[in-house]
Amino acid sequence: MNNTAYHKAIELLGYVSTPDGFLASAVSTTNYKRVWARDGVICGLAALASDDEKLINTFKNTLETLAKNQHPTGKIPSNVLIIDEKSEVSYGGLAGRVDAVTWFIIGVCQYAYYKCDVSFISKYNSEIEKCFELLEAWEFNNKHLLYVPLSGNWADEYITDGYVLYDQLLRIWALKSYNYFVKSEAITDKIEKITTQIEINFMPDTNGEKYHERAYKEVNFQDYMPCSFSPSGYKTQFDAFANSLALLLNIGSSEFQNKMLNYANTLASETQLGLLPAFWPPVFETDEYWHLLKNNCKYEFRNYPYEFHNGGSWPMVNGFFGLALLSKFERQKAIAILEKINEANAKKDFSFYENFNTKTTEPNGVSLCAWSAAAAVLVHQSLHYNFKILV
Repeated sequence: MNNTAYHKAIELLGYVSTPDGFLASAVSTTNYKRVWARDGVICGLAALASDDEKLINTFKNTLETLAKNQHPTGKIPSNVLIIDEKSEVSYGGLAGRVDAVTWFIIGVCQYAYYKCDVSFISKYNSEIEKCFELLEAWEFNNKHLLYVPLSGNWADEYITDGYVLYDQLLRIWALKSYNYFVKSEAITDKIEKITTQIEINFMPDTNGEKYHERAYKEVNFQDYMPCSFSPSGYKTQFDAFANSLALLLNIGSSEFQNKMLNYANTLASETQLGLLPAFWPPVFETDEYWHLLKNNCKYEFRNYPYEFHNGGSWPMVNGFFGLALLSKFERQKAIAILEKINEANAKKDFSFYENFNTKTTEPNGVSLCAWSAAAAVLVHQSLHYNFKILV
């Protein structure tokens, strides 16, 4: 049990704690010194796991900041900068962020679950209901899957668009979390319908009407769910975050889940870092989708092969893979992933880098990244103190 790595992670979470919530990083770089929806909730889950009341209170403040700045249409801010009690609110950059909405719902429900406080759900009930109405609208065709724009979630400089697996799974998690408290038959039915559509459209050899029958027939399915599809066809990269969520949420047959686990374990074991790349394989300059990568950046191009979303390895993503392994009773493999997360976070005197080049192992992106620390805390506490998230 690496207590040094754990305490360094807790120390960083404390350092990025502000009265308005968790900052994405302790470094003043572009937008990272802001309260972000997805980063803040992932750090909040780690706060709950840590049982540290100061960090838990920061999580509560994060949710309050997001709720206060909800758009009238229901959108949750991607991030909020607060200076002298004035808010500068962003709902996305080159495109809006769909996952900010689902992470907010998940965050409120996880906090209420941890505190055994149903009144916390009541406090934010109208905000949550607005979020769900917006998600319903984002189906567009009323066929149960969200339609997500390019650059519309955490992989904001990557190639996924349309019916993105990660966003469908976050929506299921949000619905299940909320339904734990409200016990709605309508929500139960919606969860079943979304789950059915995921299994029909993202898994091989399934029965049922496909969204895009011709494109489905052309896919050479592997032992995992592809990252997205749209009217132009399927993008078949392995999405480590999404497939980890599928395992956590128990989506798909036991046989197919075992295939996903085996694929992920094998892939991680074959890398220098021993971690899962966020998306695999990388997109190269000679590939069909390179043109989607090269212009999809607001500041500077970062998605070189093996880096950032394009095959880079993120401690945060591997934290959720660790939780997925534990949910499937793969304790020894979860221990191994935590060791690799800690090794990555410890590089350059515990710099907690955002991600790493999977080929060279060199760090990329911002240092002192809060959700890299959160990953270590989540897996550590789940392993050693049986912390459980609500799924």
